[in-house]
Amino acid sequence: MVAGRRRVLIIVQNLPVPFDRRVWLECQALVAAGYEVSVICPKGAGDPSYAVVDGVALYKYRPYAPGGGAVGFALEYAYSFLATGWLALRVRGRRRLHVLQACNPPDIFWPIAILLRLLDGCRFVFDQHDLCPELYESRFPTGAKAPYRALRALERATYRAADHVIATNDSYREVAIARGGKRPDEVTVVRTGPDPDRLVRGEPSEPVRRGHKFLVAYLGVMGPQDGVDNVVRAAAHVVHTLGRDDVAFTVIGSGDCFDELVALAAELGLTDHLEFTGRAPDGVVAEVLSTADVGLSPDPKNPLNDVSTMNKTMEYMAFGLPVVAFDLKETRVSAEAAAVYVEPGRVDSYADAIVELLDDDERRAEMGAFGRTRVEDVLAWQHQRPAYLAVYEQVRD
Repeated sequence: MVAGRRRVLIIVQNLPVPFDRRVWLECQALVAAGYEVSVICPKGAGDPSYAVVDGVALYKYRPYAPGGGAVGFALEYAYSFLATGWLALRVRGRRRLHVLQACNPPDIFWPIAILLRLLDGCRFVFDQHDLCPELYESRFPTGAKAPYRALRALERATYRAADHVIATNDSYREVAIARGGKRPDEVTVVRTGPDPDRLVRGEPSEPVRRGHKFLVAYLGVMGPQDGVDNVVRAAAHVVHTLGRDDVAFTVIGSGDCFDELVALAAELGLTDHLEFTGRAPDGVVAEVLSTADVGLSPDPKNPLNDVSTMNKTMEYMAFGLPVVAFDLKETRVSAEAAAVYVEPGRVDSYADAIVELLDDDERRAEMGAFGRTRVEDVLAWQHQRPAYLAVYEQVRD
């Protein structure tokens, strides 16, 4: 690394980098702006413990996710904190770190920020990807209150330690100001904008349709709060109740509920109509989304989803796909006229909306074109990057 460059350390716990697209775009922006960037994150399958990729030094630890509810999360986070703290000291070595950026979830890395501030005068940028108390409420709606209160305390400590907060949308910005006590000038919205040069519709692949006229796609995580069971149940309504044998569904991704969802699809008799790919490489994702006719955002309304920006919605839009979504506050902000909005909880209405779009070629084309234009003109990372880099200028000492 070149001596004299400002050194940045980015911490991520829930995804490996560069698989975490937002963090990778941030890394590339910083490197292009002349910063020396290191990242600490868990390993993905086959990842080395250390590598330099496109000028970014990646330090990775073996992930540990025991599961088992709230206790499992606590063990996972304790392990991640210790592994990250050890690697942070290794990254620092004998040279000063200028900025630490911690990406949540979880909200546990503020002690490392305080330590580096004492050692180096290091500034702390909190990149808030999720509202952890609301995430707990959404995953465990009948759970104990003690973990919720603990998460609120960790969030408060993170806000208090941060020199600046990056929020992914205006709803998160309002929380940072109202609940976190940050001044408005200490919070900047940087959306997770897709890259329209990378995410672009190609030629459709007929084999991906598996002999059906229409293809409907889901891309994303499969956790309890993500509502992918709504996709499966909507598919059953489309195929069995509405009698649409001409529609295929492809579900891309993985998560805690993957096995349950596969079993549910088999139970509902969808073997010939619904395919689970698991986590797929970029080429497969592009092939499916280039062939699909509709993209699905089935996230149910809950304390987290209503105020969160769904990356999959914007990726569908980048591929020129119309979207069917439940009516959530921030989904409307992202998609505007690129989506059909269904009353939350009404899976039958959700399925009906899918079929109505499939049967209206002109409307699909108009919505898809609107979404693609909105990505290019408003949401794309190129429009978010200046605000992100301005945060680093603001925290310069």
